[in-house]
Amino acid sequence: MTGPGRARLEKMQADGFDLSNCPVRTVLGHVSSKWTSLILLELETDPMRFNALARRIPDISKRMLTQSLRDLERDGLVIRQVFDTKPPSVVYSLSDLGRSFLTPLIHMVEWAMAQHDEISKFRASFDERH
Repeated sequence: MTGPGRARLEKMQADGFDLSNCPVRTVLGHVSSKWTSLILLELETDPMRFNALARRIPDISKRMLTQSLRDLERDGLVIRQVFDTKPPSVVYSLSDLGRSFLTPLIHMVEWAMAQHDEISKFRASFDERH
């Protein structure tokens, strides 16, 4: 592999960078998952309650939504706000850090949308050969 990405990786390694604690693994691996991306996009405009999010992403299980929201809260991308009502209500919203991720996320979404047909053709061709 050559190019700017490889050169950056080699410089980081020369500076003593530890690949076992690589931001690509510890941050991008998490925020680039399909559920994380969909949740962040849903929270872009308004805070939402758990059930509203579940309705907006109907193919996510409640368990996966719960885990994803916990992970996002742990990473500081989502704020969980509990209201003292009976029963207590919980609302999820994007933090400033979560909002800062929307710009690159939207670029990735736009790229995926633009390349979807071509990738589908490559997949079909690959599947025919294998």
